[in-house]
Amino acid sequence: MLVVSVEVSDAVVAVRARTRSGESAGCTGCGQLSAWCHSRCVRSLAGVTIAGRPLRIDLSVRRLYCENASCAKVTFAEQVPGLTVRYQRRTPPLQRLVEDVGVVLAGRGGSRMLRILNIRLSRCTVLSQLMQVPFPPLVTPRVLGVDDFALYGDTYGTLLVDATTRLPLTLWEGCDAERLGRWLLEHPGVEVACRDGSLTYRQGITSGAPDAVQVSDRFHLWQGLSRRVQDIASAHRGCLPAALPPIGETDPAPAEEPVENTVADTRAGRHARRLFEAVQALTRSGRSHSPVARELGLNRRTVSKYARAHTWQEVVRRRPPRKPSTLDPYLGYLQQRWDEGQHSAKILHEELQTKGYLGHYQRVKMAVAPLRRGLPVDEPHERPPSSREAARWITTHPHRRSPHINDRLPRLLDQCPELRTAHDIVRRFAAMLDNHDATSLPEWLDDLANTGLAPLTGLAGALREDQDAVAHGITTPYNSGVNEGRITDVKLQKRLMAGRAGVSLLRHRVVLIAHLRRRYADRPTTPPR
Repeated sequence: MLVVSVEVSDAVVAVRARTRSGESAGCTGCGQLSAWCHSRCVRSLAGVTIAGRPLRIDLSVRRLYCENASCAKVTFAEQVPGLTVRYQRRTPPLQRLVEDVGVVLAGRGGSRMLRILNIRLSRCTVLSQLMQVPFPPLVTPRVLGVDDFALYGDTYGTLLVDATTRLPLTLWEGCDAERLGRWLLEHPGVEVACRDGSLTYRQGITSGAPDAVQVSDRFHLWQGLSRRVQDIASAHRGCLPAALPPIGETDPAPAEEPVENTVADTRAGRHARRLFEAVQALTRSGRSHSPVARELGLNRRTVSKYARAHTWQEVVRRRPPRKPSTLDPYLGYLQQRWDEGQHSAKILHEELQTKGYLGHYQRVKMAVAPLRRGLPVDEPHERPPSSREAARWITTHPHRRSPHINDRLPRLLDQCPELRTAHDIVRRFAAMLDNHDATSLPEWLDDLANTGLAPLTGLAGALREDQDAVAHGITTPYNSGVNEGRITDVKLQKRLMAGRAGVSLLRHRVVLIAHLRRRYADRPTTPPR
């Protein structure tokens, strides 16, 4: 190629060039070389920007006769390797840049990024170029990861991942055993399949790869057991206050006044009492909730709530006890300084900082707010654990429990035999996971079924049907951690496209962006010496 001229302006860098005459070029139909010139034509090519200016190349190329009599082409346009591509008005470097930006940022975001690079393309063009990028050649993995993800609404999709290379293979809409089995039949060679406890994927893997070892993921096994423990704690929430230390071991709290005396004097209490009396008077006369709601100007659900209540105290929203904070050790000092006449929250915050307090000023400001109304400082009162907290206490490894939990959990287990049974079951399963030993799994499943607790009994039946995969999940090093990481990436790509993308575009981006990251991650960060 000969460069004829170069013109540089503020708007564009224009390069005029031409191909050399007399040189042979390969026919685009049969590949035979030819130097028989028919005519010339000018191709206008866009290139990567130079110093922030768009690059335009006006290239004069030859149209040559094909000297092969059996070739269907009579004439063909010569191509310059590395500069021109058939039916393409962008140079290969610019085309790769457009494709990579489209893979990373999709249509609208890619168009904006290219505009920053002084390359003006619409979002539709960026998406069109992205969808024309071919997939990398698919190699059947030895270890396959299968998992589902929320596509939109109540619709789920299926994602396949190569657990060895950690690269996504494909995804599709729906959780269909038949489609998974068909994909496995088309790609034989899968030896290990990691999945959750889904019956659909179990059937699909069995039909498509019957010789593959199925592994039930340890995380999902532990998560399922933890949820059953939380269900048991919810059913026995009356035992949860037993976890609190006895009154003698804590600072004696002032006796709570009856709700009649404390809540009835507040504005919210008086309002609730008036509404309760009005709703009860109208509903006792035989009127339905909708006319009562229209007459009182209330929502129908509010009227139903007041009508179901037996007393007005039931509908009062009680304020939960305040949780402990980092300011609690300094509440006595705040009360003392307030009594001495220091009422500036800013100065009090500065004084507390000199005493080692690292919290924010707003917390001090909120702490002295009751003092301004003539009320005492809001002391923290420990509340009973919730069912979720109790389940977390039970499922946490004993060596990782805080002294707070180690002090309260034995009281709770002594009070509730059902939770103690769940605790023993959880610890035995955790020992199997820690030791990677499934020898005692059949005995554990029998004990799980004989606990007499409905949540654990149902779990025992589900695990027994999938016992081989559960044993492999305990003993083998394979798991679905790679699947979960890739699903996080899928959700990120969905949010970047604001939920407008179809499954085909999402599949293109998820697969290609993983290979793009791998390609640039393998490049050396510093030039070789």
